[in-house]
Amino acid sequence: MIQEKQYELINTLNHCAAACSHCASACLEEKDVKMMTKCISLDLDCAEICRLVAALVSRDSEHASHLMHECAEICEACAAECEKHSHMEHCRACAEACRHCAEVCSQLAVA
Repeated sequence: MIQEKQYELINTLNHCAAACSHCASACLEEKDVKMMTKCISLDLDCAEICRLVAALVSRDSEHASHLMHECAEICEACAAECEKHSHMEHCRACAEACRHCAEVCSQLAVA
């Protein structure tokens, strides 16, 4: 059975993945899409690693812990990029979700 901290982590990872996917889609609708390419790319990378880590945590994989370090790093990079566009609600919300996810992953990852 999934412990409470694992359940919280899985929810955080899934929330971050959803925020990143939404941000990427919304960025594609912006007038100057070319300006948003780095943001979109990081959104997609972040969403993908968050989904992967959530799956590994849910099945108690031995690889989850060390991938949480990578996930935190990618979440931080995504948050930093989205913060450059924080005047857009989708980027602001994504940055917030990414920062929170990075914090949770860093706290729960075992060296």
